[in-house]
Amino acid sequence: MAESPLPLELQHRNRFPTLFEVLSRKTVAPLDLFSFYIYMRDQQRSVDYLDFWLDVSQHLQLCRLYVRRLHRSVIGDTPDMEKNSKRSSYILDNAGEGPSDEKGNTSDQRLSAFLRSDHGSRQHSPQNSQGSNQSHPSVRERPPRPSFMTLDTNSPGDSSSPGQDSSVDNVPRREDLRASAEKILYTYLLPGSEREIIIPQSILNEVQEAIEGQDQRSDPELFDAAKDYVFQAMERDAFPGFLQSKGLGNLVPQSMMIRLIIGLISFFGAVWTSFILIFLDKSRATRCWIILPFTFAIYFIFTHQYMLDPILALVGFSEYTLMDFNRMREPFVKRTLNKRSFTMLLMALLLDAAVCCLFIFVPGKRL
Repeated sequence: MAESPLPLELQHRNRFPTLFEVLSRKTVAPLDLFSFYIYMRDQQRSVDYLDFWLDVSQHLQLCRLYVRRLHRSVIGDTPDMEKNSKRSSYILDNAGEGPSDEKGNTSDQRLSAFLRSDHGSRQHSPQNSQGSNQSHPSVRERPPRPSFMTLDTNSPGDSSSPGQDSSVDNVPRREDLRASAEKILYTYLLPGSEREIIIPQSILNEVQEAIEGQDQRSDPELFDAAKDYVFQAMERDAFPGFLQSKGLGNLVPQSMMIRLIIGLISFFGAVWTSFILIFLDKSRATRCWIILPFTFAIYFIFTHQYMLDPILALVGFSEYTLMDFNRMREPFVKRTLNKRSFTMLLMALLLDAAVCCLFIFVPGKRL
């Protein structure tokens, strides 16, 4: 199956992507969101932070879908002559839409402002805010999942054609927004929660008061401070390691450790064999066979040291998990790894030649 062509932006990007580009799915393998999720899960051991960020983004999409559906219902129920005179129609038409900065703050603020203004006539108590049982299972019944697999701007509830009636269950209600906000609070933020993440107490208190207090907010802006804190933490603590692991290398730690063990065993075996051949005064032609174990050993030790298998890189593959290889599609990563691979092979070849010459051309002496 032929791969889809890359966008021009990716083809001409002469740098590593930013964390926001990865989370926004503007990158491809091996620096895509799937690779970052695996890295956070298997190497950084802090995938809950990524899941929180993605679940908050999913909550934002749910709010946008709710406002969009509400807008359509207002347009459908308003006579044509009165549509232009209704201020609420204008607010709905612009909530969550329009230009925004890199993180979408401008449109998100309009969306949150509308949801707060619309909240006065839609009060819901925490006991009654269970939402749709099909689309929002409870926290205890729901196992941890990779949130990015379901994060989609084109929500299923918004995929129906204009002439087709969508199911009522696919239309988010105000109760669903509150249930989604509560789920995020009870899953990630409260002390002792199922997948608790560490954030400043002041941020936690603000979010908890906004959701459980008198305002009972469910707009996405209430998570902005926590989301920004988690984003900065991932950008500072996890993302540089991810770029080094997947942008400058193509091996996972388990594979690197196996290669180091095999390389060291091969190296000591090659040295031991070389001394045996020297002290048995074998001919130099016989001693030339030590080139094989030395080459094997040096190659594997270098792959561990540089986190890079040059042969795999030159044929365009990167390791996602142990012995699971996938093709690289990011052009800048391909160019970077190809340059590192040639340099690494040259260094390994020079070291291999020096070690082999030392043990081959040294005079033999039978003991």
